[in-house]
Amino acid sequence: MANKSDRKTYDVVVVGGGPGGYVAAIRASQLGLKTAIVERENLGGVCLNWGCIPTKALLRAAEIYHFAETADRFGITIEKLNFDLASVVKRSRDVAATLSGGISHLMKKNKIDVFMASASVLPKTDKLWPIALSKSDKTAETLYASKVILATGARARELPSITPDGENIVTYRDAMTPKTMPTSLIIIGSGAIGIEFASFYADMGVAVTVVEAADRIMPVEDAEISDMAEKLFTARGINIHKKAMLDSAVTSKSGVNASITINGKAQTISADRMILAVGIVANIEDIGIKDLGVTLDRGHVVTNANGQTNVAGIYAIGDMTGAPWLAHKASHEGIIAAEHIAADRIEGKTDQHGINPLDVPGCTYCRPQVASVGYTEQAALDAGYDIRIGRFPFRGNGKAIALGDDDGMIKTIFDKKTGELLGAHMIGPEVTELIQGYVIARQCEATEAELMQAIFPHPTLSEAMHESVLDAFDKVIHF
Repeated sequence: MANKSDRKTYDVVVVGGGPGGYVAAIRASQLGLKTAIVERENLGGVCLNWGCIPTKALLRAAEIYHFAETADRFGITIEKLNFDLASVVKRSRDVAATLSGGISHLMKKNKIDVFMASASVLPKTDKLWPIALSKSDKTAETLYASKVILATGARARELPSITPDGENIVTYRDAMTPKTMPTSLIIIGSGAIGIEFASFYADMGVAVTVVEAADRIMPVEDAEISDMAEKLFTARGINIHKKAMLDSAVTSKSGVNASITINGKAQTISADRMILAVGIVANIEDIGIKDLGVTLDRGHVVTNANGQTNVAGIYAIGDMTGAPWLAHKASHEGIIAAEHIAADRIEGKTDQHGINPLDVPGCTYCRPQVASVGYTEQAALDAGYDIRIGRFPFRGNGKAIALGDDDGMIKTIFDKKTGELLGAHMIGPEVTELIQGYVIARQCEATEAELMQAIFPHPTLSEAMHESVLDAFDKVIHF
């Protein structure tokens, strides 16, 4: 063990450099805390390098290809339309690399020490937490911290009887960097990851089959939105099996044969390739938390509203903690944790407040896009609310019609008694950009009065948001 005078000692060490970890490190440094961050693979984590960002680059390519295929609707003729898969994938990887480099710049700008290594937190000694680092070159080092923020994220869940082989059965990483485009594809799971891949591959001409265990696709969304999504995906040629369980998968040179059970009946479906998109598992192994006695719940770290675990001085944020497992929630949690640690340094700071999961927007970047915040209709009823519901279809919106992209709708849910916006659910063009309007409305505790009296610019997609609110109170104009 190093002499005390030789120790690398910090106010905060963040373990994990994803969207929660690097944001926490930046905020801690901004507040005057001596900060280090430890990342074992790539700054930016899964989201920036293998998730949120590169998938959006792929989906953008697919969207452009789709619109090029249908350009004749706009009076434009394109001959010999084709795509180069290697170039599509390369651009996606280049986008991720650019942003990862940007994170490195932010670390330097904020004077944060970066250590590329695996980390394990050891029992406290001399009022400090030793963090043992193991580097790729097999060398070791120990950092010491007054406080530790764990942000190690999560990885794709694997099914116990089915092992991805990187060829016929793949996870999201392989699905993002295909060397060849399959002619047919099975996707197990219809959450955000599964549906985004279904949308990308279908737009690129692949015959896609989605297998979902629940009774509807995108099961976390409002049921009405899920039903509309299924109809629109089916119209695009995506084959969907609900209430379907994957029993086994056998690979061969020709692809994969999947045995599934639908409503008690067994059948086999075949494809060139299969993607497993059945959720996530928190990265909690080999980081020391079990030896420290950190409380877990179903494999995820339990925290309070400030990100504190049951062990004083140890914080946890992001996908290794509770749902919803979203990058923007992780970033917000990182700021909360850093500010809680440095509360005495924040002028005028009188209290801390945690995250209400109902105020965290969810976005799925398929075609059409899906976005939501707050209660679903069923959840609002289950919570005992007497509700009013407004709906407005994009086919009644001038901007959507002009764009040639008018499938979908906006649905708003209000408390009939108080006028509180309980939830908003969207499917259609660019709704992942629109949802923030309703997020702010909920954050500011706006009622239907403020939303109805607000002036929305014309012509915009956002006008459909206004009309949905008006519809909830029998004042809709354009439908």
